[in-house]
Amino acid sequence: MGYRYGDRKQMGLFPQSIEEYVGKQDPVRVYDAFVESVDFSELGIELDEHQVGNSEYDPKAMLKLLVYGYSYGLKGSRKLERECHHNVSFIWLMGGLKPDHKTIAEFRRRHKKALKEVLKQCVRLCIQLDLIAGNVLFVDGTKIRANAARGKTHDRARYEKMMSELDSRIDKLLEDCEREDQNQEGLGSSVEMGKELAKAQGLKKKIQQALESLKHSGKEKLNLTDPDCALMHSVQGSHASYNVQSVVDDQHGLIVHADAVSQTSDVNQFAEQIQRANETLNKLCEVGCADAGYADTAELKKIDEQGIKVVVPSQRQALHKKEDKPFSKAHFRYDQEKDCYFCPEQHQLPYEFTDKKRGKKYYRISEPGLCHRCIHYGKCTSNKNGRRIMRLVLEDLKEKFEALYEGSKEIYARRKTRAEHPFGHIKRNLKTDSFMLRGKDGVQAETSLLATCFDLRRMMTLVGISPLIEKLTALAVPVMG
Repeated sequence: MGYRYGDRKQMGLFPQSIEEYVGKQDPVRVYDAFVESVDFSELGIELDEHQVGNSEYDPKAMLKLLVYGYSYGLKGSRKLERECHHNVSFIWLMGGLKPDHKTIAEFRRRHKKALKEVLKQCVRLCIQLDLIAGNVLFVDGTKIRANAARGKTHDRARYEKMMSELDSRIDKLLEDCEREDQNQEGLGSSVEMGKELAKAQGLKKKIQQALESLKHSGKEKLNLTDPDCALMHSVQGSHASYNVQSVVDDQHGLIVHADAVSQTSDVNQFAEQIQRANETLNKLCEVGCADAGYADTAELKKIDEQGIKVVVPSQRQALHKKEDKPFSKAHFRYDQEKDCYFCPEQHQLPYEFTDKKRGKKYYRISEPGLCHRCIHYGKCTSNKNGRRIMRLVLEDLKEKFEALYEGSKEIYARRKTRAEHPFGHIKRNLKTDSFMLRGKDGVQAETSLLATCFDLRRMMTLVGISPLIEKLTALAVPVMG
């Protein structure tokens, strides 16, 4: 039995129109229908086919290219350019248009703010299709590397040292250039020194900007390549990264809101992310849920005051710690009316002082001798001034949130599958181990695109390709001529 051989010279019959390049069930048609349904005026992109001046590529086509490319892990402008020449799906999607990599990169750079709004448009379409309820929201975060090297992150002292070294280098280069000019010899080396001088002066300008940013931002360290990122620690090690936050709806696990922040911790993110999600939903959710990394009582209070149920375990609950020590705080009775504690031997610990900066109140035995004479002295406390108890200023709220968590474990049990699944898809299937763009605006634009790609893939699974295309086509925004 012989082999089958190809023949590059064999005559073939291609479809007569680009429309015949893809089947009716091809996912690319979903991405096409989605962008056609987007309201570009809300994105801040003006669609004017009668504009005067040099012709541009259709913004709709360019957005289709980015959304579809990101959905398959193709983010680089050169890769997208190649797909427009060789990939049948891309050729169909673009209607035969073949923008070069510079055009693609420039469109993405110019429309960062618009790209940040794409997810919001997608979510509102999901609401219209009854795919997002917005009643229970899960918040989660993950670290994604910035387009910047860890070795470019320095503190003020390091930047000042670099500045001093650069000044010396620049002075020497200026002297060498002046000497070459006087001698009128070695013109080739003079050109090279000029290039080196320009490079050194450019670096000096960047360092000056970094020092100015450190002065006003309050940061201890700053990355020279991407000043908006931060050095973050993860299981993969320490890298210049962004903390990506997502808010996921409980009904079908669709992303309602996504953001990229420079803060290394999730502690102060809960209220902000829930609020942004509610703005997109145009209503208040009923429940906000997150893991113990978001368990800051003052932060949770902001949500609780809006009448939203908070389901977030405290660090103690997350670690399953039990106050089983015989003289732990749990065995001291707090009297709210008198604002004092009573020890197991019923001795009173009145209020001592408040540390406003840390939000803590302290209570201490009024007579140290009571502790000294107590049979439990040495076990309860060995302090010569007697036993002291610390209570959070917001302790009542903390206890309330702990009780809410204990009564809502069935909601919290769904958090892992709902909140963590999108990040797994984005990192693994969309091949996102780092961002392409630099700066917070660029990274947030990419985050919006990635979240939109996840939602579209999820919508195809939930609705089906053909029914989804029909629904999106029906919702398409007409273009005013």
